[in-house]
Amino acid sequence: MRKIPFFRPNIEQGEIDEVVDTLRSGWLTTGPKTKRFEAEFADYVRQKHAIALNSCTAALHLALEAVGLKSGQSVLVPTMTFAATAEVVRYFNAKPILVDCRPQDFNLDVADAEVRIRRALDRGEKLVAILPVHYGGQIGDVAGVQRLAATYDLQIIEDAAHCCPAYWRPDEGAAWECVGSRAAVSCYSFYANKTITTGEGGMACTASDALADRMRIMSLHGISRDAWKRFTAEGSWYYEIMAPGFKYNLTDIASAIGLHQLRKANRLHRERTRWAEYFSRRLADVEEILLPRQLPDRIHSWHLYVIRLRLDRLTLDRAQFIEEMKKAGVGVSVHWMPLHLHPYYRDTYGYRSEDLPQAAALYPEIISLPLYPDLTEADADHVCGTIRDIVRLHSK
Repeated sequence: MRKIPFFRPNIEQGEIDEVVDTLRSGWLTTGPKTKRFEAEFADYVRQKHAIALNSCTAALHLALEAVGLKSGQSVLVPTMTFAATAEVVRYFNAKPILVDCRPQDFNLDVADAEVRIRRALDRGEKLVAILPVHYGGQIGDVAGVQRLAATYDLQIIEDAAHCCPAYWRPDEGAAWECVGSRAAVSCYSFYANKTITTGEGGMACTASDALADRMRIMSLHGISRDAWKRFTAEGSWYYEIMAPGFKYNLTDIASAIGLHQLRKANRLHRERTRWAEYFSRRLADVEEILLPRQLPDRIHSWHLYVIRLRLDRLTLDRAQFIEEMKKAGVGVSVHWMPLHLHPYYRDTYGYRSEDLPQAAALYPEIISLPLYPDLTEADADHVCGTIRDIVRLHSK
């Protein structure tokens, strides 16, 4: 039986040779290759500063610290996201205010966010930031988020974990802008299944010198000079602790992988787009499912390809559908259970399922299909054929 994993990273000889070169160099932790990776990544996403870190979670944490989030304050966070986006707010003993999503792209619903802002202000809460997530790699309502930020004096920190690359434009005919171009900080993930990978890793990008300096200092114990400078001709043995920081730096071993991943990011994106379009063509006539679509004035990174089951037309539920996919050798996943349905946020803040109804309604329907550059046509045909077989056997 054909076995198709949910994801397989594209690792080629360039990454392997660069890692071996790093091992032989004797410089394994943050050093010259990390600095090169930062410079090339900043250029790629059209930002002034890029700080390489050991995860996107670290990037989000440092971004909130840099904009001054304090205990007791609040941050707007979409409920349709991974744990990290909200948990970093809790690191400060601050409050994540969960926001519903738009059904057309699963991204943060700006209208719902404004309702929740006004309720929070009526309760006397101090709101500091809004943390939009670009679900699956499609950039959300940037203009709407900007309007909220300007109206209510919020810092924008974009969770762009899925977006390398992704682009948007304010309207047809305008210039294309890279994800994060209008945020205080944009944060990227290089986890194993992301569009480019370092195994584990992340990046915080900003146009602000002050925010970049603060995040860089706080990424390595709050010391005034980072480790690699202290042990090269550029640095000195002397350093000072400026603040109680963290241990979030990225190693040169990881950056060696990242350098080659970044240099082929456009090719990897073309391949992901190719397979996303292939799925959309092959499944377009299957009435029992809804397919994702690229919205106008967006270039989707296609980190995820998420279908929605029309459960009213099927005799099985999502769990049973996934089990049938697995029996056929197709690895799938779910992104995600909305945060307000998880025990921690439900019990801590008293959320009910119906408090964020769009996300709650979408959750039982969604399945993420395998999507990665090294899929073959035979793999893609098997995925589509399996879906068709399940639907044929279980349609009402």
